[in-house]
Amino acid sequence: MNDLHAWLSQQHHGLRTFRTFQQKLDTLGRDDPAQRGLCRLLSGLVGSYVEAFDEAPLPVEIADAAYQRLLTLVASIDRNADASRRLQDINRVAESQLWQ
Repeated sequence: MNDLHAWLSQQHHGLRTFRTFQQKLDTLGRDDPAQRGLCRLLSGLVGSYVEAFDEAPLPVEIADAAYQRLLTLVASIDRNADASRRLQDINRVAESQLWQ
């Protein structure tokens, strides 16, 4: 997740970034099966945000807040943690919302 976080931290908060992030998650899930579940959860989280605002006006405040939440969430994930911590990460992602 460090590579994803580094990439994400250099991006704009627009929907294109979120779509590209989903593609990167798909690649990571394919390349690293141990991360597949977490990648799917993150991709679903990002996907629901993209769907909600695709082709609709996206207020800057919402875009900034969603971007910061995603950045913080990705930074908090430890790919090398023990099973208990990984489960906590998965549950935190499952409970997360990027907006609302």
